[in-house]
Amino acid sequence: MKEVYSIKSNRKEKAVVETVAQGIFTLCAACAALAVAVICFYMIKNGTPAIFKVGLKEILFTSTWAPAAAEPSYGILWIILTSIIGTTLAVLIGVPIGVLTAVFIAEVAPKKLVAVVQPAVELLAGVPSVIYGLMGAYILNPLMYKLELWLFKDSSTHQFTGGANLISAVLVLAVMILPTVINVSTSSLKAVPLHMRSASLALGASKIQTIFKVTIPAAWSGIITAIVLGVGRAIGEAMAITLVSGSSVNAPLPFNSVRFLTTAIVSEMGYTEGIHRQVLFTIGQVLFVFIMFINVVLTKILKKGAQADA
Repeated sequence: MKEVYSIKSNRKEKAVVETVAQGIFTLCAACAALAVAVICFYMIKNGTPAIFKVGLKEILFTSTWAPAAAEPSYGILWIILTSIIGTTLAVLIGVPIGVLTAVFIAEVAPKKLVAVVQPAVELLAGVPSVIYGLMGAYILNPLMYKLELWLFKDSSTHQFTGGANLISAVLVLAVMILPTVINVSTSSLKAVPLHMRSASLALGASKIQTIFKVTIPAAWSGIITAIVLGVGRAIGEAMAITLVSGSSVNAPLPFNSVRFLTTAIVSEMGYTEGIHRQVLFTIGQVLFVFIMFINVVLTKILKKGAQADA
């Protein structure tokens, strides 16, 4: 009888623990969903009025940003193009370097070297973004300024920026996304089953062929996730880019001082009011649309990859 009672008691305790755990998990999920909903509501509430007062066409498709002028203009076309072009170039530079570094760590490097390189990469991920910006401002910008002087020394129309330009911003962003791309890609590559590599080698493929024909395709969904996370960090970065880009609204040309969507908000939010402030929230909405677009593209790519694997 005591054993039967003990078994029933244990079952009741387990049921209570499972119920409590399920409640905690549900509460955490609800808090996360609520946080996203509150952010979306706040952005829509504060940014939508500017669309009706100024006009969506004028905001998105005109390039003159002069909110303090006698006749204010709130065109953010150059800002949008700068974010798109700057993020794309940073990804084109940073992703190949990051993925190849992940391949080196996961497939090629000896264990002793991995024990040094991988912690260094993880430490790089913990560096505050403002440090990247300061290093860019004090190391990269002077080099860019010397290059600018050399290229445009005979030009009377070029506006010198002291090295704070689109190129500097792209290079800083490319470095900043490296830790994310490397860490996630390395984990994905290491998760590929060993028998897939062994089968490829047994069929006569070299190690390099196995890496590029078997391992990387098998880890492709994780690598895509790494790329998207890198894009998310690049498009959402503000402080570092403020320090190296010059933060002026110009066409996104290599040696122009430029302003990204995030830096547009950071640069002016502290002293704005009225329509000007509402337009900055509208810029935040544009950022939301970009992130949603990236997530949708990622979901479609992953679904296609899963169907191809099946």
